[in-house]
Amino acid sequence: MEQSMRPRQHQELFQRHTANPILTGANWPYPIHSVFNAGATTLADGSTLLLCRVEDRRGHSHLCAARSKNGVDGWKIDSEPTLLPDPVNYPEEIWGIEDPRITYVPELRKYAIAYTSYSRGGPGVSLALTEDFRSFERIGVVMPPYDKDAALLPRRFGKYWALIHRPTTLAQGAHMWISYSPDLRHWGSHKLMLEARHGAWWDADKIGLSPPPIETPEGWLVLYHGVRQTATGSFYRLGLALFDLQTPERCLRRGEEWIFCPEEP
Repeated sequence: MEQSMRPRQHQELFQRHTANPILTGANWPYPIHSVFNAGATTLADGSTLLLCRVEDRRGHSHLCAARSKNGVDGWKIDSEPTLLPDPVNYPEEIWGIEDPRITYVPELRKYAIAYTSYSRGGPGVSLALTEDFRSFERIGVVMPPYDKDAALLPRRFGKYWALIHRPTTLAQGAHMWISYSPDLRHWGSHKLMLEARHGAWWDADKIGLSPPPIETPEGWLVLYHGVRQTATGSFYRLGLALFDLQTPERCLRRGEEWIFCPEEP
């Protein structure tokens, strides 16, 4: 086959570690059903902390911390749940807490955890603060159902904090929004940040934030997941978008192609 007729190979941005999965339920020091959807951060000593979503056999989730010096192996997992639902004081957590995203906030000298609180009305967004992942200050629910896929940006914009999240409505679909707050408790100035595309696109049905945004000299780099409904179910892939450093709801560039997808059954 001539060179001009050979299929073009995509350049892969990510390489899966040969030891995957690096954590499974079999590693846990107490009985669980499964572990997945971890939030990740680097601690002050350079080690990696994963705040894992752990599901029990009821189908309810809590959060548990795992620590590693290199982020690959030698994991030290908390001997009991790190953060449990507290439906007595926070009734929005009655069916569990899920899918944390961690942001270190230099001004507060604390880590901010945005997580999904599963209420009777559906999933909403809650916030908590911690210095050490041992004790937590719950702020409570900040975005009502249906809303999830949230992360706090690490600094203020003027006087206001910014939170990316993904509300879902039957009429408007599932798109990424950003909201602002003077105190992390009262949120407003809601702005549409990135829309799910339509038609045959890989991100045509709904989108949502994956890890927290990465601040770069060119802007906030966002990895987001797009979901396309197929005859065999939902298919998730990852894509990239870049947002303005000072006006983070303004999209500067958006990739047309997905960059990462499942490879195994």
